[in-house]
Amino acid sequence: MKLKYIWYRIRQAGFSLFMYLAPIRKEKVISGAGCLLQIPEKIKKSGKQKVLVVTTAGFMKRGSLTPFFDTLKKENLEYTVFSDVKPDPTTDCIEEAVSLYKKERCEVIVAIGGGSVIDCSKALGARIARPQKTLQQMQGLLKVLKPIPDLYAVPTTAGTGSEATAGAVITEGKSHYKFTILDLCLVPKYAVLDAQLTYALPAQITAYTGMDALTHAIEAYTNHFCFPLAKKKSLDAVKLIYENLEAAYSDGNNKEARENMLLASYYAGVAINNNFIGYVHAIAHGIGGLYGVTHGKANAIILPFVLKAYGKSIERKLSVLADLVGIRGNDEKEKAEAFIDSIIKLNEKLGIGNRLDDLQKKDFEELANRAVKEGNPTYPVPIIWEKDKFKSLMEKIV
Repeated sequence: MKLKYIWYRIRQAGFSLFMYLAPIRKEKVISGAGCLLQIPEKIKKSGKQKVLVVTTAGFMKRGSLTPFFDTLKKENLEYTVFSDVKPDPTTDCIEEAVSLYKKERCEVIVAIGGGSVIDCSKALGARIARPQKTLQQMQGLLKVLKPIPDLYAVPTTAGTGSEATAGAVITEGKSHYKFTILDLCLVPKYAVLDAQLTYALPAQITAYTGMDALTHAIEAYTNHFCFPLAKKKSLDAVKLIYENLEAAYSDGNNKEARENMLLASYYAGVAINNNFIGYVHAIAHGIGGLYGVTHGKANAIILPFVLKAYGKSIERKLSVLADLVGIRGNDEKEKAEAFIDSIIKLNEKLGIGNRLDDLQKKDFEELANRAVKEGNPTYPVPIIWEKDKFKSLMEKIV
């Protein structure tokens, strides 16, 4: 058993160092109110003509994207819309997008939506880059290894940070099993941070996505091998979220809070792109796939339980986070406990709660198996868990 753990750590250290030193194509950032309308000009300058816009039916019904479509027309760009993206994109949904992209002979992808839309677009890009491979065959690390079409990622929620990451989470249509495609070529060409698109976001979604971003930042920071870039972005994200999430939740039109939350989500995305997520996500992905629980909600509820289970191994790091957000304590242990309590209280303030009623004990074995398969050996978590540890933790969440 110990030899296996040593191998895990060697593998994790090597890959974390690779991510830190690799000449990753860094996404270019466009930010500011109304910056969505800058995309057509950039596409025009790139010499591309045919655009696939990936979004949701809700955005199309509200007419929110009409000014963007008008700007595409002004630049004499042809566009086609794929708006059949559902929460947690499935393999079937992505294949439909692939068919449309090919049929219309598109050259560029503009993803306008939450994490599901952006992940769908990344997976679409992977299938275009590697038409001979299925999505399942590209599961895991570095299975694409070929440039995808230019991808402009426009997040409309402040949560997933997918506009900055090299990963896409996909749900297998029949089994509801979630898997990840992780490859440096999936990093979008542009991250477009237009806070205006988040103003109409309902309070509940604001809460879920904000806690998703917080989970990203905390997991990246508490993981082993957190190199300087991931550390800085994690800390920046945690501070911004603690300062702005409640305000964004209470007043969706709070411009400053919305802009800061979008920036925090992006920072957290950069952090996990350099140092991965952890067991909170490994558990949440299984629960989301099996029961359809909103990802941010699952993360928010699971997060404090996992942090408690890590115990002394992360006390020092959590005490740093406590100091960062103004939480007091007499020593590292007290500060760490107070920081975890602050997450529980934040969940309550945001109307999320701290229990997952959807969980069923009959599924613990399957969920634990999924978590082990996802988390080990890839995630450089503070402590390596086996299946029984996941099952005992789930007992506490219901």
